[in-house]
Amino acid sequence: MNSKLCLTVLAALVAAGNAQASVDLVATAQIDGHLRDRSPQTAAPLENGVPGNLLGGIGSGLAYAGCDTFLALPDRGPNATPYNRWVDDTASYIDRFHTLQMQLTPNPAGSALPFSLTPRLRDTTLLSDRSYLYYGDGRSVDLPDGRPRLDHPFRHYFTGRSDNAVPSMNSGWPLDARLDPESIRVSADGDTVYISDEYGPYVYAFDRKSGQRTAAYPLPAMFYVPKVAPVGDDEIALNTVGRLANKGMEGLAITPDGHALYGAMQSPLLQDGGKNGSVTRIVKIDLRTRKASQYAYPLTNIGKASKPKYGTISEIVAVNDHQLLVDERDGNGFGDGSEAAFKHLFLIDLDDAQDVSQLQGEAELVPAAVPKADFLDVVAMLGEHGIAPADVPAKLESVAFGPDIEQDGKRRHTLFLGTDNDFLPTVTDDLHPQGAENPNRFYVFAFDAQDLPGYQPQRFEHLRCHGH
Repeated sequence: MNSKLCLTVLAALVAAGNAQASVDLVATAQIDGHLRDRSPQTAAPLENGVPGNLLGGIGSGLAYAGCDTFLALPDRGPNATPYNRWVDDTASYIDRFHTLQMQLTPNPAGSALPFSLTPRLRDTTLLSDRSYLYYGDGRSVDLPDGRPRLDHPFRHYFTGRSDNAVPSMNSGWPLDARLDPESIRVSADGDTVYISDEYGPYVYAFDRKSGQRTAAYPLPAMFYVPKVAPVGDDEIALNTVGRLANKGMEGLAITPDGHALYGAMQSPLLQDGGKNGSVTRIVKIDLRTRKASQYAYPLTNIGKASKPKYGTISEIVAVNDHQLLVDERDGNGFGDGSEAAFKHLFLIDLDDAQDVSQLQGEAELVPAAVPKADFLDVVAMLGEHGIAPADVPAKLESVAFGPDIEQDGKRRHTLFLGTDNDFLPTVTDDLHPQGAENPNRFYVFAFDAQDLPGYQPQRFEHLRCHGH
């Protein structure tokens, strides 16, 4: 299919879905941001005084694992509490993922939403490696060394502290202990989880049961910065190529057959324009051959023509083996003291897209950028249900397809969105001067086959769900 025909078909598919206007919010839920997770062994206060097992940030990544089970991924931990600028306020929070039961039940007629969502925390799994990892000694940043107290032979834990990186290696060194997880997906057999990271960027495989790393999938060298530093702004100043600090591999998708991963960079590489660039990269990794290919994604100008400002990618999810939904957003909304304006899911098709592995720089990437079509305006949809822009979370960061539901006698598909609350149980800002609760939030949307004609649910081997 040529690119013009691809764009025409893509636009027609989404236009047809929008004409039906059947994508709608069907449920919401929250988990109290004051709660603790299921790793009491990490409960001791971190360097910044925050409990090491605070149940926060769990909407950084969200993966469907079949039936009513989801995996929720916090990022590198509580760094919104200022305490040490030399490590960007990061702490020795042990990286982890949570297993959630997310039960959808029909509401009585006349309810505000047709379904209720009940999330329950079932388990917490800490991420580690059998091999020795590098932890900073802390002397240059006026802190104790970065090795977690739980560390022991054959179980070395990944943490969020930014100085846990070998100064003499580039950011792609796989034995750095620092890990900023941003997205998670489950393998077809259900035994492995894949996690993308901002620090490297990396893509790692972990054993789902033990949390131990089992594989690393190296990215092309152009993604790594040659010189690492504990402070993100310093890394940017020290480098002219590689990922933008704190804007690394934010999104991860797995194809329904489980054969490939797609990873999305939050913002353009430094050599592609960095924070001022208009095109970022999506990488496809064949899990059998480890071969990587790259595609160019055009970011939306949410500023002015005379003064461009571009959105960032927070997540991607696979519709099928060549189509993706891309979560592109601004940084505004609840938690930022502002009103949300731009939070969209776009549909792209990479079937006929150009591999841009050999291209560099914005001028070369722009002509090769894939077409995109608007699938869901999240701010507008939430507004239709009485959620004001000031109450739309700033960090809507995770997207996952979920189980089908029965609504009005018809089977419908579901799409779950989760938020990152930055481990802040409450927020106080100009819009909420008396303070407001800041839980971990979830939103569930339902859609029909005509809204997303190419949709193929992920296939899990040997999965049996009670009542299905």
